[in-house]
Amino acid sequence: MEMDPSRHRLLALSEERHVSLARLSRMIGKNASYLQQFVRKGSPRKLEENDRAILARFFGVAETELGAHQEKYGAFPSPSGDVTWVEIPRLPLQASAGPGADVSGEDAIGSFRFSQRWLRDQGLQPHWLSAIAVRGDSMEPTLRDGDEILVDRNRRSLRDGIHVVRLDGALLVKRLDTSRPDRIALLSDNTAYPPIECAPDQLDLIGRVVWKSGRL
Repeated sequence: MEMDPSRHRLLALSEERHVSLARLSRMIGKNASYLQQFVRKGSPRKLEENDRAILARFFGVAETELGAHQEKYGAFPSPSGDVTWVEIPRLPLQASAGPGADVSGEDAIGSFRFSQRWLRDQGLQPHWLSAIAVRGDSMEPTLRDGDEILVDRNRRSLRDGIHVVRLDGALLVKRLDTSRPDRIALLSDNTAYPPIECAPDQLDLIGRVVWKSGRL
């Protein structure tokens, strides 16, 4: 039996990017065999809309390549008749727990696609942006384990808000409290985690979190 084009395309993309179907399954919050069964056995019959959207953003392709109906995603052209898309690299880093490095020096494992106009409206410059994954529950309910976050590495003055930072070799995503000139507090939205305090020169500011993507 000939493989459905969307299944064939997903398999080809995973092989091109050297990312296993098991890893992709876990990325969308499913068990490791989920996409293997989808590709090889045709179950489920089609990808859930949210899962398809995450995979399409990861690979930087149109959702129609993974089974979405063309008319659903082509019915609302921009006023100019064209949309300029920008590929933002997705890096193999995890923020909030474990060792990490500056997000500017890693090879991409995929990409997210954003409208150039949307980025401009948000005051964001594509060459300063990277996407990484969140691991752990310290920022729940705002950020959950497995969420993807967009990090703006255009380092402006240190200010309050959610940032990705490096402290003692660990890459963390925390709210920053900069109200005291000689100390910075790293705050978790999950109240089970106490604040972390450090001197400004102990902290390496990677960038500000400006967008997130995750499962409902």
